Amino acid sequence: MLLFFRENIWKIKEGDVSTPVMFLVNIVRTVVLAIRSFVDSRITRTAAALSFSTMLAIVPMVAVVFAIARGFGVSKHIEEWFADVLSSQPQVAEAIIGFVNSYLVNAKSGVILGFGFVVMLYTVIMLISNVEVAFNDIWKVKSSRGWMSTIIDYVAFFFLLPIVITLTSGVSIFVTAMSGQMGEFVAPVLRVIIAASPYVIMSVIFILIYMLMPNTKVFFFSAVGPGILAGVAMQLLQLLYIHSQLWVTSYNAIYGSFAALPLFMLWIQFSWIICLFGVHLCYTRQNMEQLLPMPYNEKIGEKDKMVLSAVLLAHICKRFAKAEGACTPLGLKKDTGIPIHVVVDLLEQLAKARLVINIGGDKDSEPAFMPREDIANITVGEMVDRLDNIGSWPISGTDLDDLIKDYPNWQHALSMRQNYIDELRTVRVTDLEIS
Repeated sequence: MLLFFRENIWKIKEGDVSTPVMFLVNIVRTVVLAIRSFVDSRITRTAAALSFSTMLAIVPMVAVVFAIARGFGVSKHIEEWFADVLSSQPQVAEAIIGFVNSYLVNAKSGVILGFGFVVMLYTVIMLISNVEVAFNDIWKVKSSRGWMSTIIDYVAFFFLLPIVITLTSGVSIFVTAMSGQMGEFVAPVLRVIIAASPYVIMSVIFILIYMLMPNTKVFFFSAVGPGILAGVAMQLLQLLYIHSQLWVTSYNAIYGSFAALPLFMLWIQFSWIICLFGVHLCYTRQNMEQLLPMPYNEKIGEKDKMVLSAVLLAHICKRFAKAEGACTPLGLKKDTGIPIHVVVDLLEQLAKARLVINIGGDKDSEPAFMPREDIANITVGEMVDRLDNIGSWPISGTDLDDLIKDYPNWQHALSMRQNYIDELRTVRVTDLEIS
């Protein structure tokens, strides 16, 4: 069994099994890769950091939402929704709502001004920023949103959240009222809808978070499965806590009235673990081909890397010469047959060598590569020379040339290498035959 998950499952190809079996294989691959990534990234530490930020920001964040809700005249619905979300933590929900109402009263009377307001605002921004950084780390995104985009997105979030909550609450109330007036056959169906609505709402929230929070383009089909799984898991976490009364009672016996706080912190911790595991699933689902291990644990030699790099560079240059646009990693994989994870690694090296440039890769587009300079100047020798010289001499105070300048055989060897490079410079990349 372990051999199957470690090696054999990665060898299965499209034509080897039926379509339904291949679908199940891809699901298993996604889960296995997500678990590996989850464990390797030590995500529990990130969840702990986000839990701390959440504890600091929860009161001012809820206060902002409540204040906007009062402006729309729907604060009652928001309070009921918040209490329902924290139904497993009624003491905490009551305390937070009390803190928020006190905060808003003091803010309205001018008690909380200046430095106190700045600190409160900072905790909210820090939490959302930390969440974005955690998502970007999982998605291997190097840059975060700009300040303008951050402000617009966050403000839109705070204004839309009360509206969405009110609409969903209104629909739930309407369905509940209708269930009492319908016949005996329709009412059970509506009761099922009411029972399922928290799972649906939570799943939709996670799907939107997974699509909008990372600073990269996340496809709906990649987010929908992990979003549903995370939403259902969150609701099950609620039920687990509510129905684990024996454990909670023993915890209260130890901590007394103080028990609500550590229990709430544990609930937040597990909630973030569920959320972040869903991000790993989402990332793995969208980048499955790139993340698949190489079959039979094969390693690519340096000579083969040079040949494959030349193949990719030739495709990019020839496509540019024909005015057919930039090349995507997936497109190059389909054109060349090179595994996608190898394509991605080699493109990264070609970009570091300043032979190609990525003109895509932002939130609204996938990576796309074009030649960085005139294709008439890109030769095989230039490619080899630049790839060989990626990086810098790491030992400070020591010059590599000084170490070998007094040794004739070294000079002869380097001269031969230079002749080899010069010979390769006579072959333009666009002259290479490719299929």
